[in-house]
Amino acid sequence: MKAIVVANWKMNPATFAEAKKLLDETRKAAERCAKVSLTIAPPAIYARDLISGYRGAKVSFALQHARAEAVGAHTGDVSIAQGKDIGITSIIIGHAERRAQGETDVDTRAQVASALAAGMTPILCVGEKSRGDSGEHFEVVRAQLQTGLADAGSKIKKIIVAYEPVWSIGAETAMSPRDMHEMAIFIRKIIIDAHGEVGHAVKIIYGGSVDESNAIIMLKEGDVHGLLIGRASQDSKVFWSLLHAIENA
Repeated sequence: MKAIVVANWKMNPATFAEAKKLLDETRKAAERCAKVSLTIAPPAIYARDLISGYRGAKVSFALQHARAEAVGAHTGDVSIAQGKDIGITSIIIGHAERRAQGETDVDTRAQVASALAAGMTPILCVGEKSRGDSGEHFEVVRAQLQTGLADAGSKIKKIIVAYEPVWSIGAETAMSPRDMHEMAIFIRKIIIDAHGEVGHAVKIIYGGSVDESNAIIMLKEGDVHGLLIGRASQDSKVFWSLLHAIENA
């Protein structure tokens, strides 16, 4: 099975010329990696031109954020329907940086339902802000999953869940694969309890300070199907090293 790699460029790079160069270099690296299924989430302002200029089948594209409504009085936002119109096939939902700006579990529920209705793949991000010894982080993740996936129905198998503990984003090291394995078991149980055995089909990926030094051990021991990459995806040389490590593991 191919490793799912979602490259979240966030609000980078600063110009379209740089974005095109980054895509070209990333594409060349991806085409040499048969073991990777790559999705790139560029800034929305670049997406149409990057997609229209892309020639190949190795890379798919995602929105970093979108509203559930197709149109409306939402200055500065884009919709899932608009993303689909330009060739977007998936959407990151509930990223920690969006939640920090006020996005709620109810918002993610609407976005997941809208993405599924549009035939797109929702990448639902869940994760706690901090972790103590009493297990409160499990309840945070439980609530995010139960609300965010409430309307998925039989389409639950099309969803990707990205676990990204907020305390690990931008940190020097990722969380331990052992802790990720424990969380993956918990996530899977919550989904199956709510949606039945079809929940086994949901793919779980990890995000948070991933690079070429820790990607392989997370994939091998973390019980995950792939990785959500932020910072490392914005440097083509670093990202190539990461993809190369996966390909040769």
